[in-house]
Amino acid sequence: MRQHRINTLKQGEHYTARELDSFVSTTDVVLLSSNASQLFSDPEREYKVVHEVEGFFEHSSNDGEKYFRDKRAYVVEKV
Repeated sequence: MRQHRINTLKQGEHYTARELDSFVSTTDVVLLSSNASQLFSDPEREYKVVHEVEGFFEHSSNDGEKYFRDKRAYVVEKV
């Protein structure tokens, strides 16, 4: 079994919710999940990293502008 603390995610790999929780707690990233708000509800549920991007655009509702965020983002889906 892997340690719960990981420092990178790899596309195509499976991770438990506990591992993902530890990862986002110690890393400046965004996780997008197909499991809505229940991503961390079951620590042993497994998720697969299906996509990874190095940044994204975000729309500001304050000034109406779009800003590029240089922040890694991962799309995960439950398996």
